[in-house]
Amino acid sequence: MSDRLSVLKTYKLYVGGKFPRSESGRVYEVTSSKGEWLANAPLSSRKDGRDAVVAARKAFGGWSGATAYNRGQVLYRVAEMLEGRREQFVREVSEAEGIGKSKAAAVVDAAVDRWVWYAGWTDKIGQVVGGANPVAGPFFNLSTPEPTGVVTVLAPQESSFLGLVSVIAPVIATGSTVVVIASEKAPLPALSLGEVLATSDVPGGVVNILSGKAAEIAPSLAAHQDVNGIDLTGAGAELAKELEIAAADNLKRVRRPQPVEDFTADPGTDRLTYFLETKTVWHPTGSLGASGSSY
Repeated sequence: MSDRLSVLKTYKLYVGGKFPRSESGRVYEVTSSKGEWLANAPLSSRKDGRDAVVAARKAFGGWSGATAYNRGQVLYRVAEMLEGRREQFVREVSEAEGIGKSKAAAVVDAAVDRWVWYAGWTDKIGQVVGGANPVAGPFFNLSTPEPTGVVTVLAPQESSFLGLVSVIAPVIATGSTVVVIASEKAPLPALSLGEVLATSDVPGGVVNILSGKAAEIAPSLAAHQDVNGIDLTGAGAELAKELEIAAADNLKRVRRPQPVEDFTADPGTDRLTYFLETKTVWHPTGSLGASGSSY
């Protein structure tokens, strides 16, 4: 039997449900923890970031308007598809993070479970953070959570898959759409996640994944007038400060990087509620006065 050439994978961005190369045509080398070449990843430009925001905004109306139950079904479908490609992600996580196959398998299993966790919360978070408010007067006063809109997320640098899932899933679970800047040194699990999302039921544009240098892409996204929130989890202290200043121009919600992020811990509801807005509605009741008159 003759030797055959290896079919090397070409990794691409995931924007608007499609797989474009970077508009700039640039790539950069991705290496393992041992310095071995793994692949060339797209080096995204600011134009790629703007295209991703356009796609996210276009998808926002349909995604935020879907029922919470439907969003839960979609997230669970992602978990199903990840389970089917488990071995691929175990290999990519092992190479990206320099850990053994058994530890990488535990990371992948935790990431799948994290999708299931957030899938279960989609139709429950509104009951936890919303409700009827006691007011003096003949009114109903109801507070309900609503999605913020388009959210930019700087994914964790070290936790290339579990951390990535932990910052994406809660944003889309609550109805927002997301533009993700993947880990610069370990982007391959993120780019492969795009392939899973494309073959799941997630509408194009709900999740957009960029690879490259956060310091190059993120400032224009932080200043973008059509981005409503930004999660700085994967930013260093200096870059985070720069982005927070830029984000203030249109009053974006900003989640600052935490000193320590343990993505293996119970995630709780913090990330679910961070990019939610609360809408309060007043509505008159039937009784209009002490005399008992009504409509």
